[in-house]
Amino acid sequence: MLKLSLSTLVLIIAFSVKLYSQASKVDSSMLQTLRIDPSSARGAAASQVFDEIKFIPLETTKESLFGTISQLRVTDDRYVIWDNDTKSVLIFDRSGKYKAKVNGSKIEKDPESKQNQSFYGFTLKKEDGKQLIQLIAGEYFFYFDLEAKLIKKVKINEYSSSYSFPDGTLLELNHKEKKVKDSAYFEISLIKNKQRVESYFQYSPDRYDKDEYYTTGESITNSGNPNEFFSIRPYEYNVFRVTPTKLYLSYKMIFPANNSLPPGFLENPLYVGKRRDYFDKNPKVFYALGSTYQIGENLYFKVANMNWGGTDRKAFIYNLKNKTTTSIADIEPDTLSQFLPVTDAGVHYEFANKGFHIFDGKYFYTSYSSLLLFKFKEQSENKERTYDPALTEYFKTQDKKSNPVLIQLKPKNN
Repeated sequence: MLKLSLSTLVLIIAFSVKLYSQASKVDSSMLQTLRIDPSSARGAAASQVFDEIKFIPLETTKESLFGTISQLRVTDDRYVIWDNDTKSVLIFDRSGKYKAKVNGSKIEKDPESKQNQSFYGFTLKKEDGKQLIQLIAGEYFFYFDLEAKLIKKVKINEYSSSYSFPDGTLLELNHKEKKVKDSAYFEISLIKNKQRVESYFQYSPDRYDKDEYYTTGESITNSGNPNEFFSIRPYEYNVFRVTPTKLYLSYKMIFPANNSLPPGFLENPLYVGKRRDYFDKNPKVFYALGSTYQIGENLYFKVANMNWGGTDRKAFIYNLKNKTTTSIADIEPDTLSQFLPVTDAGVHYEFANKGFHIFDGKYFYTSYSSLLLFKFKEQSENKERTYDPALTEYFKTQDKKSNPVLIQLKPKNN
């Protein structure tokens, strides 16, 4: 029988622990490099970009009145909306009729907790085949059904943001690996049956205390494939594809020099803690990507910088086949959109700030205020227009102070 010395055994154990905690290698075997010049992006008619466009007015009542859509999620029969102004989650059916509301100010305050009881957004969780709205307030998870009824209240032991694949694998963000002496943290981990499959991009837990990170507010999006997600990282122009078993580097975008970060921007100590100063002095430089989706040959994405000029283009569709770039801000209304704009780009900042609210696997969703919708209608009143029944009723019964309107967009595949 093979005998090992104590020192050899210690080395093997130490090596195993180190190996377990190391980040996995990203697969770049299918990497595509895309050279994109935003200034050369062209416009297009709405019907050239989308197959279907539907305007969905959200019912306005005393109880349902709210300001803007800060977060949107879609279920089989509901729209679930977070409004930061009223600190509420509002629930509408798929026709836009108001159903219920979770009012943040009415969540029970824990008398033993000194933590802020307010919540900031929500997560949809499926339990026993039912969709529940999960809110974090103070030291508890609060779970509500889609009728806004409180189902349960659970003490938070540990929290991490995660996304589910159809096979049950979890894509977990900022995962803490406990099976090592000094806990390791990873930006992305794949977890199956509570066991780690792979982990990527290890980082120090105090990095946000030592440096500045400017993002578009989202690092994971529905790629367009039900068994994949897209992921982006701070200060990179790379798009990663996440599957239940592996992370792939799919696209590397190269922009003109005046839009590009200097090489090694994230690692260079010259910029640590001074990134805002750099971006203020270089307002055209893109500090982040966002809203990345792929529909057939079309890659949707947005960019973020400190330049807020009215004509600045920040959301695009890149066709991987013919290598052309379409500016979403320059999509022209036509008969398919009832001659109404599909975003507020170029007029207001909602789409510039948020991009698409969500892609549900079939449709994109945008929105803008009733104030703008009435303004767009007035701009074309000298032309003969026929609106669908929903908009006809809306223009007849609502006004500029009514709730925002959702726009549902079915993108073309080619």
